[in-house]
Amino acid sequence: MILKLFKYNWQVREEWLKWCEEITHEELVKQRVGGMGNILHTLFHVIHCEELWVNQICEETAIEKNVESIKTLKDVQEYSSTIKNSTFHFLNQHIEEKTERSLIFNLKNGKTKEFSYEKILYHIVTHEIHHIGQLSIWARELGKVPVNSDFLIREC
Repeated sequence: MILKLFKYNWQVREEWLKWCEEITHEELVKQRVGGMGNILHTLFHVIHCEELWVNQICEETAIEKNVESIKTLKDVQEYSSTIKNSTFHFLNQHIEEKTERSLIFNLKNGKTKEFSYEKILYHIVTHEIHHIGQLSIWARELGKVPVNSDFLIREC
C-alpha cells in the first residue's frame, strides 16, 4: 500500500507542477500565509523532506539543496524528478527489508525518539498531502481551480 500512496503523491505533485506552468513567476514566489511562505518553496519543501527521510532510512547523505537555490519552477521540476526516481528505486528494492527497522531521531529538545521506518514512510506521504491542501487554498485565492487530489479517481 505504501508504494501506491507514494505513486498517488507523485501523480498529484506532477499535476501541481504542470498547474504552476500557467502561473506567473511572481505569483509562484509571492509571500503567502501558511505553508513555506510561497508556492515554489512549498513544493520544494515536500520534495526535500521526502529526500531527507528516505536518505535517513538508507543511511545516505542527502543532496545538499538549499531552498534559496530554488529560483524557478524548472528547478523544482528537475529536483522532483531526481528525488522521485531515487525514492521509487528505494521502495522497489528495499521496502520489505526496511519496514521492520527503526530510526533513533534526535529531537530539538535534546531527547531522542524511535520511529519505525514504516511510520516514517507514512509520515512522508501524509506530510505532502498536508501541504497539497495548502496549495489548494492558495489556488482558490488566485481564482484558479486546484488540482483534484481525490485518491479514489486515480490509478496508482
